[in-house]
Amino acid sequence: MSFPDITDRLRAAVPDLRGRMLANQPLAPFTWFRAGGVAQILFTPADEADLASFLRHLPHETPVTTIGLGSNMIVRDGGVEGVVIKLAGKGFGEISIEDGFRVRAGTAVPDVKVARAAADAGIAGLAFFRGIPGSIGGALRMNAGAHGGETTDVLVEARGVDRHGEIRTFSHADMGFKYRHSGAPLDVIFTQALFQGKPGVTAEILAEMDRITEAREAAQPIREKTGGSTFKNPPGGKAWQLIDKAGCRGLVVGDAQVSPMHCNFLINRGQASAADIEALGEEVRRRVLAESGVELHWEIKRIGRHSH
Repeated sequence: MSFPDITDRLRAAVPDLRGRMLANQPLAPFTWFRAGGVAQILFTPADEADLASFLRHLPHETPVTTIGLGSNMIVRDGGVEGVVIKLAGKGFGEISIEDGFRVRAGTAVPDVKVARAAADAGIAGLAFFRGIPGSIGGALRMNAGAHGGETTDVLVEARGVDRHGEIRTFSHADMGFKYRHSGAPLDVIFTQALFQGKPGVTAEILAEMDRITEAREAAQPIREKTGGSTFKNPPGGKAWQLIDKAGCRGLVVGDAQVSPMHCNFLINRGQASAADIEALGEEVRRRVLAESGVELHWEIKRIGRHSH
C-alpha cells in the first residue's frame, strides 16, 4: 500500500531544508529482515542543524519514527505513517578520539566501527561493541550489550534533538539505563555519544574482538536475513533455552523460521512477509508461556501498520 504524498506540504513548512525527502519509500532494503512496507516520507537530514530545523518546523501532528541500521526492527507490511528519519553517515558518521581515552561517535556509526577505532587508538573497554549488529543510535536507545559489556558501562554522555527541535545533552544518569532499555525521552533523536575507555594494547584488543567474532559466527545465524536477538532474557533465565524447551527450534510460519542454530533468532528464508515474522514470534511467545509459564518480551522493535 502507499500513502498520500505530503512532500510539497512539508517542504513549504520547513524552510531551508537541506536533507533528502522521499515519498512512499520502501523500507525493506533498510532492514536486515529485508521485509516490510513503505515510509510515507523518508527523510535523511544533512546534519544535526538540519535535523533540528526540520523537527522545529514539522507540523506537530505529523508522526515521527527513527530508524538506524535496521538490524533490530520489523517494519510491518502496511508501512509507516508520517515521517521516518534515517541518519546517514555523511552527517552523523564521524568518530574522533579525545583525551583521557575517550571516543566520540555519531549515532549513524556502526557499533563495530567504534570498537575498531578504539582498538586502533589503544583504548580498551569498548571491544564488546564488535558483537552488536547495529549503530550507536540504537545502542543508546536500548542499552545494547554483548559478550559481557553494555552501553551503560562506557557511556559518558549523549546528545540529541527533541521533537521541538531543541538540541539536548544527556548525562549517563539522565539516560536511565536498565537491561535493554533507556529512560531517555522517546521523542529524542540521538545524534552523537561520548564513551569512556581505558588504556589498552591494540594487539590484545583486536584479539579480543576476533574472539567475539568467532563466537558470533559459531553460535548465531549472522549470514541469514535476521534481526538479531528476538526476545529479552527473562530474569534469571535465557530466552533461547525457554524457546528450545517449548519445541520451537526450526518452527516455521510462512517463509519465516526460528533459527535451527540459535532459537532466539528469527530468519527470513527468502520470501517472508513482516506479518510472517511477527506471527512466528507471537507463536513462540504463546508456546513458551504454555510450556514454562514465562512471558517473553520482544527485544526487536516493531513499527508501522499491519497490512490489513
